[in-house]
Amino acid sequence: MEDLGPVVWPPEPIRTERLVLREPETRDRAAFIELLASPEVHTYLGGPRPRDELERETPEVPERWPGSFVVDLDGSMIGQILLRRATEHCRPAAVGKADLGYLFLPRAWGFGYAAEACAAVLGWFDGVLPGEPVVLTTQTANVGSMRLAAKLGFTEVERFEAWDAEQWLGMWSPLTPSS
Repeated sequence: MEDLGPVVWPPEPIRTERLVLREPETRDRAAFIELLASPEVHTYLGGPRPRDELERETPEVPERWPGSFVVDLDGSMIGQILLRRATEHCRPAAVGKADLGYLFLPRAWGFGYAAEACAAVLGWFDGVLPGEPVVLTTQTANVGSMRLAAKLGFTEVERFEAWDAEQWLGMWSPLTPSS
């Protein structure tokens, strides 16, 4: 994955009704470690990383690169939105497109935060790179992620087998005004 191209980074924080999407800060380190060590979060992502390894390897300010948004609720990190260029995606339909990913702490599940945050990032992305499509890949067994993709307006491009599981590749295209 590479950067997003001609996008000024970091952007001003993106504010929604309940959330702030912002660049990672030092105060987020513990939440990043919790997120990456969580067995629940990584059920469909190959499993969690060992906490002691994360404690040693996670920098003071984690994941600070273009396309990495902390999802902040009332001053605390509850998740991360990742938007990166898929330069080496395993599916030709995704190569070169922006790829949306998200991770949320289990305590934040079921409240609509992921949909709110992802919709805000997609809106921001369409504002800075108008008309560019975005792809999303998830395991078909990940029912919550499949529901979120549909809610956000991703449409199926294909299903394929990878990492010993059926994967779903969807694409989101911004709405363009009718002429």
